[in-house]
Amino acid sequence: MQEPRDADLIRGSVDDPQLFESVFERHYDAVRRYAQRRVGQAVGEELAARTFLVAFERRSTFRADAESARGWLLGIATNLLRHHVRDEQTHLRILGALPPDRRERAPDDEGRLEALGVWPTIAQILRTLAPGDRDAFLLVVLEDLSYSEVAAALGIPVGTVRSRIHRVRGVLRERLREVAAIADDDEREGTPHG
Repeated sequence: MQEPRDADLIRGSVDDPQLFESVFERHYDAVRRYAQRRVGQAVGEELAARTFLVAFERRSTFRADAESARGWLLGIATNLLRHHVRDEQTHLRILGALPPDRRERAPDDEGRLEALGVWPTIAQILRTLAPGDRDAFLLVVLEDLSYSEVAAALGIPVGTVRSRIHRVRGVLRERLREVAAIADDDEREGTPHG
């Protein structure tokens, strides 16, 4: 027997609130991981919980034609994260400034960034991005959403998502080239870098 679609559960939860529990169970971990990657463990946990409270309160507005609630929920989480921009900025500034052995570990992907040795630079670049660019980029990179899912989550056209991702990738590419060039110069001159 096929499991009910998120849309059916959400629509049904208007009359039977217990049905929303299945939506929570399906998507909570993804929302929590996304929020924690953005603002750290404790605040991320709190924002994930708040995301589901907001979603529950607004469940009657969920689009019935959507197959999955994931994009909708991540859109709510992104909006809540926007309200914590100062906290996020502070977190990224501190994270980028700490020595590698003292940085907080993100649940999944930070190991790859640390292996590349570029996390302080990435954190610094993320801090300087326009909030809309940062949100679109992190939804693609951290949550593996498609451009159309990001568009739905943020309530913007797909073309705008494409532009934002292209812009962020260009900035990252350029800044990482600069860092690599500085490291190469330091190695040639025998000066330590860091």
